[in-house]
Amino acid sequence: MSLDRLAPAVFVLLWSTGWVVAKYASLHSEPFTFLSIRYALSAAAFLALCLVVQAQWPSRGTALRAVYSGFFLHGFYLAGLWWAIANGVPAGISGIIAALQPLLTAMAAPFLIGERLQQAQKLGLALGFIGIAIAISPKLLDPATADLTHAALPLAINLVAMASVTYGTLYQKKYLQSGDLRTIATLQYIGALILTLPLSLIFEHQHFDGAAQAYGALAWSVFGLSMGGVGLLLYLIRRGQVSRAASLIYLMPPAVALEAFIAFGEPLTLPLIVGTVVVVTGVYLTNRKAFSEQRPAEA
Repeated sequence: MSLDRLAPAVFVLLWSTGWVVAKYASLHSEPFTFLSIRYALSAAAFLALCLVVQAQWPSRGTALRAVYSGFFLHGFYLAGLWWAIANGVPAGISGIIAALQPLLTAMAAPFLIGERLQQAQKLGLALGFIGIAIAISPKLLDPATADLTHAALPLAINLVAMASVTYGTLYQKKYLQSGDLRTIATLQYIGALILTLPLSLIFEHQHFDGAAQAYGALAWSVFGLSMGGVGLLLYLIRRGQVSRAASLIYLMPPAVALEAFIAFGEPLTLPLIVGTVVVVTGVYLTNRKAFSEQRPAEA
């Protein structure tokens, strides 16, 4: 089976574990500090890989674009998301905000990169969002999430973070369609570190307790998520429509719920099961592509 067929499923599996890792990491480290360590190690790991395989480095202009895209695609996105959740945004509400990304990507893509969607794809994106809403509806009806006035600023930051990763994804598609993905990823993590390191130094105490779980979460964040998950995301963006790659985000909350059921025994509710079916249908419609529409694979 080709990488093109395997990549989406492997991406969903890897990326969804980020929420579980974040749960462990938050018990042992401050968010900006953890992300700064993660980005520094990720950049170093990709750099080592580039040196081993003698990857070709991009021109100065492309390198600057890679750093710039990493600032939004990785840095601002996760920094804003982690900070928002740590400061009062319920996970259910944050999930709804995250589910807006594919819709925002689809709406912005025609204007920024000239990418058009078929009616079936538009329907698929809408179904994906509806499925997410159904899946997490019990959390939305929880009295604990009824009053969000205290979380107005974190909610705003969460929305900005979602917009940031959307912009970073579209920028990646438009300006970084050529060059070695390994060198580009190295530079992107440098861009992310440029944001999170000052935030850590200014607002945190650089707390990292060094527990085994902390190092385990860090190791998986670097090699499983930053190298595996993000590498596949960049590959998917380059090989196909950016809206199709973004639609895979819809599968994250159901995947996380299943992992939480296996790892922690958290219940699988009826709305979650129904919502998951709707989500999978939506992602299928968004990613379905007739042979007559296929473009030659990009180098």
